[in-house]
Amino acid sequence: MTTLDPVTFSVLWGGLLSAASEMGVTLSRTAYSAAVREGLDYSTALFDADGLMIAQGDYSPGHLGSMAFTVRKVLEIYPRETMKPGDAILLNDSGIGSGHLPDFFMISPIHFDNALIGFAVNCAHHVDVGGSGAGSQVIQGIQDNYQEGIRFLPTRCYAGGEPIADIFRVIAANVRQPEKVIGDLRAQVNANTTGARRMVELALVHGLAALQGAMAEILARSEVQMRAAISRIPAGVYSFEDCLDDVGPGTEPVVAKVTVTVADGTITVDWAGSGPQREAGLNSYLHYTYAYTIAAVKSVTLPTAPQNDGVIRTIQIKAPEGSFFNPRRPAACGGRATISHRIYEVVLGALAQAVPDRVMAANSHFFNPNLGGVDPRTGKQFVCYELIIGGIGGRPGKDGEEALASPWNAANIPIEIQESSNPILVERFGFIADSGGPGRQRGGCGLRKDMRVLADRVDFYNLGDRALFAPYGLFDGLPGTKAATLLDPGAKGQRRLHSKGSYRLKRDQVISWRTAGAGGYGDPLERPVALVERDVKSGFVTIPRARTDYGVVINPKTLAVDGTRTDALRLKRRKARSKPRQRETARA
Repeated sequence: MTTLDPVTFSVLWGGLLSAASEMGVTLSRTAYSAAVREGLDYSTALFDADGLMIAQGDYSPGHLGSMAFTVRKVLEIYPRETMKPGDAILLNDSGIGSGHLPDFFMISPIHFDNALIGFAVNCAHHVDVGGSGAGSQVIQGIQDNYQEGIRFLPTRCYAGGEPIADIFRVIAANVRQPEKVIGDLRAQVNANTTGARRMVELALVHGLAALQGAMAEILARSEVQMRAAISRIPAGVYSFEDCLDDVGPGTEPVVAKVTVTVADGTITVDWAGSGPQREAGLNSYLHYTYAYTIAAVKSVTLPTAPQNDGVIRTIQIKAPEGSFFNPRRPAACGGRATISHRIYEVVLGALAQAVPDRVMAANSHFFNPNLGGVDPRTGKQFVCYELIIGGIGGRPGKDGEEALASPWNAANIPIEIQESSNPILVERFGFIADSGGPGRQRGGCGLRKDMRVLADRVDFYNLGDRALFAPYGLFDGLPGTKAATLLDPGAKGQRRLHSKGSYRLKRDQVISWRTAGAGGYGDPLERPVALVERDVKSGFVTIPRARTDYGVVINPKTLAVDGTRTDALRLKRRKARSKPRQRETARA
């Protein structure tokens, strides 16, 4: 610990956090693509001169958790003394970065009085990086990472503040929408320039020694606080298992099994027992497994505290080499975004046994499909990057929320943006009644989005999950409904599409995505009848399901609760449910 006075220390810590957040604002406001500008698929952070993360913006755990390890890997290739003011290093290698090629990292050194004092770092998801299909997230028919797009190991792309033109020419020649990709890369440089400027300002105002002392103290204090938080979790070994549906049409489920050990102020998370790596565009490289494992652990220990290297170093993560959660290169991984929820929820399921009052049931999951082809309005290639985000799981004392991203911070892309940028028409967008898992705290409802394509020969690459394994409920809460993707819903030729399939569409065909519903928390018969009545009036729960799921009788004309009949029905349900439990107790 340093001898900084508390006020100066607070100002410096707040200044670093503010700078990291401002980097994100700069990136989103100068970006070209809907993925970054509207979907918020990016992250920003500041590091010290040793490559340790000090402050991050409130963005994606998948980027930020990976980023903590990425910078140190970059320093093995570009030692500190080789980095000059105005340089920028880019990379998108799946094993070094955040697990798939569309995520480009940008690392910029920060100098003060000719001395390296830190790094400004960001990551942004690019709408296309080449490969076999539009959006570069194809799962079906992909055998290895070489099919998925252009790949950069750490490479200097700016020198002395000027772009290295050859690098950008190579990128532009290998992607379907070069204007958007190059524009977003420039926005990433803008973001790092903002972060560097703010860190230098802190050094100018408070002195370099104070800034460096504050950064060291931030890490030390964060580690102390994190270990103290871990020590309040009951020591023990906790296991949980769930499955991803599959890795494409005609394939088997992926077992996701975790064992969490809590002891001596440290949490060890071991993915042994999970399935092997698969020959499809869906594997989780170790940094990505790290990222969402860290996010789950932090959410039950220090959920409101800033994340940095001091927090991360208290969490040990293991995954057998060659497993789905630590594959060997060149394992394909383009669709790895769909794994994020399962990593987070399996770890949370294990920790629910230790801290039931700090967890939530499984989320709705989401769809992250890509469509591509030629826009008849312009004659140019288009790539429609879509996010369809359902609700989050029920929590102790709170229902799940609808259409809210968790565990990552993204957003449903506005309809107006999609329709103006792509040859599509959104015909329906709304919640799915009765989809949220029943519970004392109801799970968030799923989301339905129907999109008509207005071009011929459109390639559609679906990306979703939870069509076979429903989001789990906790502590007698029930699962949510399963997800589905339908082609031409309601028409004579309606058919069900695979959540990870690849398809060719004709003009005027309609895709209907229905996300799963989130899991419920607690016994549905303990849900206050006033909340069930509110859910019915809001359209989240129908009258028949209020009766069957919650034991609440609603008058169909007035939409008011029939208290007498509800009390009688709930009493009957509790008696019927208690009988088998009594027999089990007697046998025990």
